[in-house]
Amino acid sequence: MYQIGIMGSAADLNYNEELINFAKELGKLIAKSGNILVYGAEKEYSSLSTEAAIEASKNNGLTVGITPDKGKNVYGDFRPTVLIPCGLGMGGGREYVLVNSCDAIIAISGGSGTLTEMAIAYQANIPIITVDKFNGWAKKLANKYFDNRKRLKCLSASTPSEALDITIKELERRNKNDNTKC
Repeated sequence: MYQIGIMGSAADLNYNEELINFAKELGKLIAKSGNILVYGAEKEYSSLSTEAAIEASKNNGLTVGITPDKGKNVYGDFRPTVLIPCGLGMGGGREYVLVNSCDAIIAISGGSGTLTEMAIAYQANIPIITVDKFNGWAKKLANKYFDNRKRLKCLSASTPSEALDITIKELERRNKNDNTKC
């Protein structure tokens, strides 16, 4: 069972119905695969990540929401299976806890917050799968490296099932090559 993070645009970026449906389908697939969906539980507005988590929950999936600051209040009526108020603010603090709670992340569209999460994943050597179908940082970084170190390439996908398949295959490949396991 893997902890798969969904990172993506917040509602203040005015995403469309196609993006929402993509996120929902991805959330459903993660739930049906028996993996855990991890996301940044927003306090002020919804997000593509929240849409994915809601759909995962509707399909009996486990969801973990990481909120900024203190308190368990989140936007809307949805509550994840596990809610973790990390005590850290937005802009690096919460994102650090969020990304490091994931075995891999899938980025959908995304603004500066998604870029921050992707950069943290890169630094932590956490696989990054980018959706190249929509605009935003995910598309800009699809099949690219963050820098000339070329430590970790952002793998690209165009559909929810492809994104999940690539994620699982990359995690299985890493587990197979991990010589540190007992």
